[in-house]
Amino acid sequence: MIPSVQGSNPHAAQQSSLASLVRSLWRNRQLISQMTKREVIGRYKGSVLGLAWSFLNPVFMLLVYTFVFAVVFKARWGAASTNDSKTDFAIILFVGMIVHGLFAEVLNRAPGLILSNTSYVKKVVFPLEILPVVTMGAALFHSAVSLIVLLAVFTIFHGYLHWTIVFIPLVLLPLIVLTLGLGWFFASLGLFLRDVGQTIGILTTIMLFMAPVMYPLTAVPEAVRPIIMANPLTFIIEQAREVLIWGHTPNWTGLTLYTLVAIAVAWLGYAWFQKTRKGFADVL
Repeated sequence: MIPSVQGSNPHAAQQSSLASLVRSLWRNRQLISQMTKREVIGRYKGSVLGLAWSFLNPVFMLLVYTFVFAVVFKARWGAASTNDSKTDFAIILFVGMIVHGLFAEVLNRAPGLILSNTSYVKKVVFPLEILPVVTMGAALFHSAVSLIVLLAVFTIFHGYLHWTIVFIPLVLLPLIVLTLGLGWFFASLGLFLRDVGQTIGILTTIMLFMAPVMYPLTAVPEAVRPIIMANPLTFIIEQAREVLIWGHTPNWTGLTLYTLVAIAVAWLGYAWFQKTRKGFADVL
């Protein structure tokens, strides 16, 4: 059962400052938490194993990566991989897949968020701006489970964990902020321009192959490397591997700059969402 919500008339002009965003998230924190739980549980509703699938899925995927890349292709991560274990490539690859999965899950669902929640727009006073946040919450849950699987496998095959794993929340935080900004933008744009929902999946797939997920950045020719670095996933993937796999501290300067850009994107996306939401009911 969803608790009573606090919000303003969605047909009226809405505040779009960062301060108003923070106030809205804090005011509706209980609603966000409950809707996120419902989102996660609802995904596995009716299945025999239920929530256990959130753990089994990343386990199966890691096994597949290990077999395909380490056994079939006998792939190695170049000079950076100092261990000859067949799981090395799969573990390194899995870090990139976790980062991309967090980003792609939110963006792929964003264009249809308003369309799939029309009752919140038309029938009740509801803080529509929390919908992308709920989607992010569910994506974070699945990413956290995948991360636990990754760390468990790393410990089994290496016998230790790097202390630098404590930095992984700080590494992912800028990506979370950036993704939310894009989520607000595409949630609105996807309502007014339905083709966005058909093309966003293509975009996230392109970003998967245009990021060093399945190959090291050093394998990319110098002439092409600026294009790969322009992908917002690249820096976060590289930093996640630094703290999880290689045991290095993050690039604090790079993270700071990334965070500033992410905050700007989040504010612009939120402002766009708030400015256009008064027309949601008319389009629906």
